[in-house]
Amino acid sequence: MNISLKQLNVFTNITQHKTLTAAAEALHLSKAAVSMALAELEKQLGHPLFDRVNNRLILNQEGHKLLPLADELLSRANNISQLFDADHAFSGQLKIGASDTLGNHVVPGLLSQFRHQHQHFSQSVVISNSRLICQKLLDYELDIGLIEGKSHYPELIASQFSHDKMCIIAASHLPISQQTQWKFNDLARSEWVLREAGSGSREFFLRTIVPQIESWHEVFKLNTTEALINSVAAGLGLGCLSTLAAQYAINDGRVTQLSLPNATDNIDMQRPFWLMVHKDKYHSPLLKSFIEFCHQWDKI
Repeated sequence: MNISLKQLNVFTNITQHKTLTAAAEALHLSKAAVSMALAELEKQLGHPLFDRVNNRLILNQEGHKLLPLADELLSRANNISQLFDADHAFSGQLKIGASDTLGNHVVPGLLSQFRHQHQHFSQSVVISNSRLICQKLLDYELDIGLIEGKSHYPELIASQFSHDKMCIIAASHLPISQQTQWKFNDLARSEWVLREAGSGSREFFLRTIVPQIESWHEVFKLNTTEALINSVAAGLGLGCLSTLAAQYAINDGRVTQLSLPNATDNIDMQRPFWLMVHKDKYHSPLLKSFIEFCHQWDKI
């Protein structure tokens, strides 16, 4: 058996891009060259690695077995070049996924400090909801994920690295915004603007706030935090989100953060930030250092 790193690189790119054409464009190769490399790899292994569905290639059981090993071999090959790179402690790109609040309000500062400390300047960041970040980790499209909602996928390992606090916001002109004391009973039959399914803030609302409300109605389901804040400011409903995300609108007077005196004696508005990696993901020196940095970052 004579499997090459080029063949494995073609294989992992096809898993990410789903078609030969898209993988060829990403690799700057011809479609014929990519097809030939995949065919030779499958011939060497004696098994097809993808199910062909129309023009798409869907990873099959054999492909899923190969993917973590291919990912590790390519990472280790990259590490070899690092051993002889006198200019940089780390090389290669770190692919990070972050859910909305973390991607917009935490990751920029975290990466700035990491770059300064380790002099590594090649990172990519994908910002989406927690569910989609987890899916990209499962597909080996990302090295690491930073999310607000803990994953329920057994293939992903989660560890808490920081936390934030959630809040309830309302339009400043609503009567409840003027109340200094209230109880959750006051929110009976209330209307809410929420993030989409798969977001950490929605999960927190359903798990923590909903059990305290006798009845409620979802007015809008939105996929951006800014749209949620604007909808709340327009009086379309209440919102539940991170204080990090809401702070600018609160400071500008666009919305009011509802104080919760005595109402939250048994309600914990704090939520953890989770660091996620695939259990079979090879931890390169770069990835190890970034994970260690994240766990120390909250103490800096």
